[in-house]
Amino acid sequence: MHILFLTDNFPPEVNAPASRTHEHCRLWVGAGHRVTVITCAPNFPKGHVFDGYRNRLWQQEWIDGIRVIRVWTYITANEGFARRVLDYLSFMLAGGLAALFVRGADVVVGTSPQFFTAVAAWFVAAVKRRPFVFELRDLWPESIKAVGAMQASRVIRALERLELFLYRRAARIVSVTHSFRRKLQERGIDGAKIDVITNGVDIAQFSPRPKDAELEARLGLQGCFVAGYVGTHGMAHALETLLEAADRLRRTPDGARYRILLLGDGARKAALVEQARTMQLHNVVFCDSVPKDQVVRYWSLLDVAVIHLRRTELFTTVIPSKLFECMGMGLPVLHGVAGESAEIVEREGVGLVFEPENAEQLAAGVQRLHDDRTLNVQCRARGLKAAGHYDRNALALEMLCKLEEAAQGRR
Repeated sequence: MHILFLTDNFPPEVNAPASRTHEHCRLWVGAGHRVTVITCAPNFPKGHVFDGYRNRLWQQEWIDGIRVIRVWTYITANEGFARRVLDYLSFMLAGGLAALFVRGADVVVGTSPQFFTAVAAWFVAAVKRRPFVFELRDLWPESIKAVGAMQASRVIRALERLELFLYRRAARIVSVTHSFRRKLQERGIDGAKIDVITNGVDIAQFSPRPKDAELEARLGLQGCFVAGYVGTHGMAHALETLLEAADRLRRTPDGARYRILLLGDGARKAALVEQARTMQLHNVVFCDSVPKDQVVRYWSLLDVAVIHLRRTELFTTVIPSKLFECMGMGLPVLHGVAGESAEIVEREGVGLVFEPENAEQLAAGVQRLHDDRTLNVQCRARGLKAAGHYDRNALALEMLCKLEEAAQGRR
């Protein structure tokens, strides 16, 4: 089978969509299938093209047996709604056009978060008369309203009509959460064509390891209890809560031993750095994004991992992919996301749940996991056990079966 996959994020970018797509496609190639990925020059989240790449009309490379075609797009940083929409639209047009020249595809997949990529995939599938599969990673445009980037308007209503059109035209929908599936069914989408395949973890890459001594020394973390956040610093993540927790922790009797580490980039990064400087938070360490193969070195520095999103109804339906990486690393989790993902944390016993945007509860959780060594060790052990339930290899093969079913339905 030849799988044509459209995504505007792909390695060497290191965000969750890029990682999931790469790992799935790599395993599909290993299973004997052809995979062609249409994407753009790597630039997320800063809006700067990565070294070794150029923003050209067409360029091709091979990554782990995957044919990767990169097209020209309007590139901007992950900030500013209007410019990002131009970015999305340019990929929809350029990616859709490039995909038309790919021969022999049996199924066409388009992935969100934003669904202009899915529009291109639907168009290509319609022209080629091949089944269209929508991989649903986010309820867009609902997420736009949730983070306050745009209020209800005619534009939002038009996007919602387009969203429903794509759901109805898809041969199959692969959702990353059960909550998304329920939401779509409530909106009249046939549940029989919606499959839930959660994010997972590459256990071979994310596994327990000693703290990286060189990195620990360079960042001044020796002898410290480190709580860390790894990921995008965006509007949705409300990382100001971590700074407020750091302020509370430094005022405790053992305050000198606590550190908050934030690794990544995004629309709010500069403002967070400035806020930490203004608050004189010397116990907060900021690190810029690093290549994917270096991320585990930073995970190794953590004594507890923090996962956080804004307090909004929409985010009760999401499952942050970093939760599974924490499990694989054997890291206790402080989970500031309500809903389905919190249920996983509590069911698997891999950490503590706190109310989103509640700095007091977050600080208390850090202290508890520092003071209660038995709880800390139990969370680590349960995380390693739970990681086996979310093995990326098994999940990739499960999705492959759904793509094969879609392709066979065409025949």
